[in-house]
Amino acid sequence: MTGQRIPVPRLEGVTREQFMQHFYPQRKPLVLEGIDIGACTSKWTVDYLSQVGGTKEVKIHVATVEQMDFISKNFVYRTLPFDKLVQRAAEEKHKEFFISEDEKYYLRSLGEDPRKDVADIRKQFPLLEGDIKFPNFFKDEQFFSSVFRISSPGLQLWTHYDVMDNFLVQVTGKKRVTLFSPRDAQYLYLSGTKSEVLNIDNPDLVKYPLFSMARRYECTLEAGDILFIPALWFHNVISEEFGVGVNVFWKHLPSECYDKTDTYGNKDPKAASRAAQILDRALKTLAELPEEYRDFYARRMVLHIQDKAYSKNFE
Repeated sequence: MTGQRIPVPRLEGVTREQFMQHFYPQRKPLVLEGIDIGACTSKWTVDYLSQVGGTKEVKIHVATVEQMDFISKNFVYRTLPFDKLVQRAAEEKHKEFFISEDEKYYLRSLGEDPRKDVADIRKQFPLLEGDIKFPNFFKDEQFFSSVFRISSPGLQLWTHYDVMDNFLVQVTGKKRVTLFSPRDAQYLYLSGTKSEVLNIDNPDLVKYPLFSMARRYECTLEAGDILFIPALWFHNVISEEFGVGVNVFWKHLPSECYDKTDTYGNKDPKAASRAAQILDRALKTLAELPEEYRDFYARRMVLHIQDKAYSKNFE
């Protein structure tokens, strides 16, 4: 038995003003329909992307299973020319492969130097730039990155959160997206930014009993749909068909709040990282006490955090 299932609301023809005034402040997922994202929805076929996208080498995930796990790393990294990646990702069986003829591919595009540069498809794939229009729902100076997502049919991306707001623009194909509120983090068995629960549709409730408490927000994205994913909302994505998506990330907080070395948009804000370090030091200090005292004062610390840090208003 899994938790409550809630459909993500879908709205058509939302303007920038409506989004910013009415929906953005709610900090909840929303599917936007009927937004002009350019000619990409019709132009970005396998043949077109292969020809226009070029032969630039891209780093990809290669998996022999459908549920990719970033914690156990049940995939390998390989490189392919972009045109070859597109062709292979669209195939069910491969004549050329790294591990097996039915292996699956996943691209999360990177900057020129991933250690220093953020991904921006307008820079990495300039010949495709004119085909796509990003939703103009945030200020230019807030823009952080634009990321190509290309996936084989059936591949499932692990449940994780990002620290910036983003639009998942579904250009072609179909995706199923399941989201979980930040308020349900305690039910997701986190390891860093990722959940240990891989099979969210048939979870092992002996190993992960609290997972059944998590509320699932669900939607299916088709060509032209845009999903608003607020920062800190966990999301799990299944590519039901071969398709191309583009994530557009922007800074919801002032720039100085973010880690300047973060090129992926998934490092916790600087204040959160400092607080976690302080908490680690506090727990090491508690370890100097006998178990009975350690247990008692740890519980008091939890109560203190709940009293002082948890928002009573956020739903």
